[in-house]
Amino acid sequence: MHPNRASARLCVLLRHLRCRSAGTVVAHHTSGVGSLASFHPQQFQYTRENNVLSLENRKFYEKNGFLVIKNLVSDADIQRFRNEFERICREEVKPFGLSVMRDVTIAKSEYVPSEKMVSKVQDFQEDEELFRYCTLPEILKYVECFTGPNIMAMHTMLINKPPDSGKKTSRHPLHQDLHYFPFRPSNSIVCAWTAMEHIDRNNGCLVVLPGTHQGSLQPHDYPQWEGGVNIMFHGIQDYDKNNARVHLVMEKGDTVFFHPLLIHGSGRNKSQGFRKAISCHFADANCHYIDVEGTSQENIAKEIVNMASKMYGLNDITMKDVWTFRGRVVKGERINL
Repeated sequence: MHPNRASARLCVLLRHLRCRSAGTVVAHHTSGVGSLASFHPQQFQYTRENNVLSLENRKFYEKNGFLVIKNLVSDADIQRFRNEFERICREEVKPFGLSVMRDVTIAKSEYVPSEKMVSKVQDFQEDEELFRYCTLPEILKYVECFTGPNIMAMHTMLINKPPDSGKKTSRHPLHQDLHYFPFRPSNSIVCAWTAMEHIDRNNGCLVVLPGTHQGSLQPHDYPQWEGGVNIMFHGIQDYDKNNARVHLVMEKGDTVFFHPLLIHGSGRNKSQGFRKAISCHFADANCHYIDVEGTSQENIAKEIVNMASKMYGLNDITMKDVWTFRGRVVKGERINL
């Protein structure tokens, strides 16, 4: 799409959505919670009652902040997502608003349209085929356990973690996803992350720090890594090194649902292949936008806004505008977001 047409379309969309959006409120920290050793229905803070999750599943998520559902997405759907990703890499399709990213070790002069050059695509809300992932009934059935019935798809990614070049740039620093989001409450947001093939420590599986979702949002910034860091790969600057870690070994179709305050990351890809996963962050449509100016999120907000301004050729775009554009209702009705 021509940049001028894209900018005009975005402006019209944002004017329409602003009329429907709720006002902005000031950010506030999420306080920690007490022990969850003894559970009663009225004590559940992170899950909702809808007869999908078993009591044991709810207890596990409440305590740990993540839950793996085995074999949730079919091989046929994963193959379709893989095929569409390859078409995007070959530039056969160019969905509006999509960001195509390459590893920091790949110079612009080396870039040719190829799956081997793309480490991630994000914001695929305008790609009908990839966005099907966000509407799969088997995914939304579980998402509703965390968000309630009015569900927004807010952030979409297909990750193609490359074999590490030796500079360890394929790893992702430990972080909390809420750092990137200007909306709350955090307990009404959840990520669905689906393995598109076998994933283990060798090719860079997710690593999570169980129970850290019960804490607050920590300051993030770029880690001081000698080999370089990929764009927007912010990490927590100070965390408890003694906190237990769990490496999530997953098979194709397995899906992990996790809280946006859960500290997680991924190691480098030591294999010779590309490690693929597809994900979406969902939120309750009743969530509200916050003002991140003056908070620990201000640094990433500036990056996101600057990138969007360059992409759409707009000078007065805001963080709220960016996320309003990204969001899509996938179940129920659009309310605040």
